[in-house]
Amino acid sequence: MTQKKVLAIDDEQIVLDSVRRILSEENCTVDTTLNGREGIQWATQRNYDLVLTDVRMPDLSGKIVLREIKRLKPTLPVIIVSGYATVSSAIQCMRLGAAHVLEKPFTPEELAQVVQSVLKRSAQAPVEEQGLIHDEEILKILNRAAREPAFARDLHTREADALEEYNLTAAEKLALVTGDVEWFEQYMGTLAPNHKKLFENR
Repeated sequence: MTQKKVLAIDDEQIVLDSVRRILSEENCTVDTTLNGREGIQWATQRNYDLVLTDVRMPDLSGKIVLREIKRLKPTLPVIIVSGYATVSSAIQCMRLGAAHVLEKPFTPEELAQVVQSVLKRSAQAPVEEQGLIHDEEILKILNRAAREPAFARDLHTREADALEEYNLTAAEKLALVTGDVEWFEQYMGTLAPNHKKLFENR
């Protein structure tokens, strides 16, 4: 099997050391970083077959890391690693474009199995659309959230689960969940103040 190149992003050195040790025995070379922003830079400027990122880090959330990587490299699979994983949060991350959610603490066998499975699936997966294509749906959501505080709270707390009834891509859901005003304005023009306010403090 051809050697695979993996990037691991986590704010805990012990986790990075563990990932490197385990995956080196699975014919993978592993780069590691403690910094989400550096991870995005490396993932988008270097060649990797797979990225693992922690979901909670001091500088950036794993969901923002996922978003930025997928924008520039939609075919690059990203595994979210979480110490707070539940069935619900795992499903949400998958709906937002993650290839898999791996819960800490994981065994060497679990990590190896997930990585091999994701690598195999990603080779056959279709390319996901990363641009905004459902602008009318986005406007419906923003207008509803602006007039219904309960829905706005729901969107903030339940994230992808609150968007089930809408026809959206994973990229569009991720932009809503992470409050990416700049991305929306790139496609839709300047957002109304009440729409921008929905994304404050995200």
